[in-house]
Amino acid sequence: MESLAAFATALQESGLGQWARGSASAYPAANLLHLLGFVLIVGGIGLLDLRIIGLFRALPLRALSRAVTPMAIAGIGLMGASGIVLFAADAATLVVAPLFQWKQALVALALANALGFRLLWNRALADGRAEPPAGARIMALASLLLWLAVAAAGRLIAYA
Repeated sequence: MESLAAFATALQESGLGQWARGSASAYPAANLLHLLGFVLIVGGIGLLDLRIIGLFRALPLRALSRAVTPMAIAGIGLMGASGIVLFAADAATLVVAPLFQWKQALVALALANALGFRLLWNRALADGRAEPPAGARIMALASLLLWLAVAAAGRLIAYA
C-alpha cells in the first residue's frame, strides 16, 4: 500500500496532476467526458443486457450486439482516459478512500463479467435463433447492476 500511496502522490504532483487541478477547464471537461463514457457503456451494453434478460425480444440479438458493442468499448476507453485525469487531480486522497477502492473493484468485476460473458456466451448467442440461456441472463443482469453500482460509487465519492 505504501508504494501505491507513493505512486499516487507522484501522479498528483506530476504535470498531469497539476494541469488537472490548475486548469479552469481540465477537470470539468474530464468529468463530462467521464459521464459521456458511462452513457456510452450503459446506453450500449445496458440495452444489450436488457435484451438478453428478455426485454425487447423483437430486436435481433446479434445485430444489436454488433451495433452497441463498439459504442460500449469506446465508452470504456473514454472513461479510462478521463478517469486518469480525474484521479491525478487528487490521487493521494483518492487512493486511500474506501469508496474509490470499492468503485475500482466494481469496475474490475464489471469488466471481468463482460469478458466472461463474451467467452462463455458469445458463440451460443451469435446465431440468434434461441433465447439466451439462464446463465447468460444472470450475467447480463449482473452487468447492468455492476455498471450502475460503478456510477453510484463514482458520484458518491464527491460526498465522502
